[in-house]
Amino acid sequence: MATIAYSLVSALLMLSISSSVGSLSLNFYDDTCPHLEYAVTSAVKKAISNDKTVPAALLRMHFHDCFIRGCDGSVLLESKGKNKAEKDGPPNISLHAFYVIDNAKKAVEALCPGVVSCADILAIAARDAVALSGGPSWEVPKGRKDGRISKANETRQLPAPTFNISLLQQNFAQRGLSLKDLVALSGGHTLGFAHCSSFQNRIHNFNASHDIDPTLHTSFAASLRSVCPAHNKVRNAGTSLDSTTTTFDNAYYKLLLQGKSIFSSDQALLTTPKTKALVSKYATSKQEFEKAFVESMIKMSSINGGQEIRHNCKVVN
Repeated sequence: MATIAYSLVSALLMLSISSSVGSLSLNFYDDTCPHLEYAVTSAVKKAISNDKTVPAALLRMHFHDCFIRGCDGSVLLESKGKNKAEKDGPPNISLHAFYVIDNAKKAVEALCPGVVSCADILAIAARDAVALSGGPSWEVPKGRKDGRISKANETRQLPAPTFNISLLQQNFAQRGLSLKDLVALSGGHTLGFAHCSSFQNRIHNFNASHDIDPTLHTSFAASLRSVCPAHNKVRNAGTSLDSTTTTFDNAYYKLLLQGKSIFSSDQALLTTPKTKALVSKYATSKQEFEKAFVESMIKMSSINGGQEIRHNCKVVN
């Protein structure tokens, strides 16, 4: 009975997600804001020229937006009064580069006021973040609306870096995303930085038998322990997510197969035959990875749940 109920919930979720995909369009703003993409891309390019961490920040911001209430720009809202917003939830404290979206929104509002949602601007900016880092580009379906609700406690729904494969699969399935999507989107870890707290569990007191996760390459584990000692006091200590931290490529998968992944959730991709085969496939072929990543990004970024077009991305109208 529980299985039937779960299947029904999954089917309803998939129905709502596929209907949201159908409601988006590649030419949504062709008549109402034809220069939208140029304005957003210009803002992203300018920010990257001053700060090489911007692409990773924008990609993560979009991912965290879509996984809570759909891609509705709710991650951009500021806390107000007693309501603590998503951006102040524990997993989102390290999100940054919100100013890039604010600058893009100002430029877009100057061209076509009250027409383009913050959620669409973030989706385009995330695409640009990948493309401007040497990764693939794609046409972004548009027509999202902005949400009015943003709650810090809902960030508990985000997949954690400590998740095993069954928790990851469940978390993604609840959003209509498959195991293939999980492996492809995890490749986004080719960009960015991880703080010690997110992988401390693998390098200190791993379990009753091992102090260090035995799946970690020995010298790699030693290097992680040197930057993140057991009682680390350095607030911003951590490591890059792969060896080419500002380049969007398939190095993440190659390192994963060598025992040089950062998160438990990365290592989890090697614990089922299907996910491990996909990791190997993407490690071997950058082209296959890019194709899968684009497909999964379009699928993920089509989960929508908003109601309005915000004039200012930080506050509801």
